[in-house]
Amino acid sequence: MPTLMINGQPHSVDVDADTPLLWVLRDILGLNAAKFGCGIAQCGACTVYVDGKAVRACNLPVGLVGTRAITTPEGLESADPVVQAVKSAWVALDVVQCGYCQPGQVMAAVALLRTTPNPTDEQIDSAMSGNMCRCGTYMRIRAAIHHAAGELA
Repeated sequence: MPTLMINGQPHSVDVDADTPLLWVLRDILGLNAAKFGCGIAQCGACTVYVDGKAVRACNLPVGLVGTRAITTPEGLESADPVVQAVKSAWVALDVVQCGYCQPGQVMAAVALLRTTPNPTDEQIDSAMSGNMCRCGTYMRIRAAIHHAAGELA
């Protein structure tokens, strides 16, 4: 029975080692912000952090996670200035349309701004390329990331 460290809290789960992390998060622990989109790690709706790195939870077996720290969209620290700037920019620029992909988009944007505080359009496009938006809000997402970077400067 693996014990996973999720959002700073230990969680013992009785699952097979090959169970995708996303199913553990959603179906066992009730953490539903990370979404199921494609099941093959191509759309980004299931993005979480493992040891601070953005990964796709839909195809990551819990047996490979071990004791590494998992952060879900629910676990983003509201006091974190990068998280605040991204969320504020998302609202200010009215990024969200249907909202389904947005937890993954926000996770990817926060990860980008933590490593690249003043990204170019090309850096944003590259960092966000693994996150699909069915509504096509890519231009608003890019603008919001620039806006957040400006708030953080």
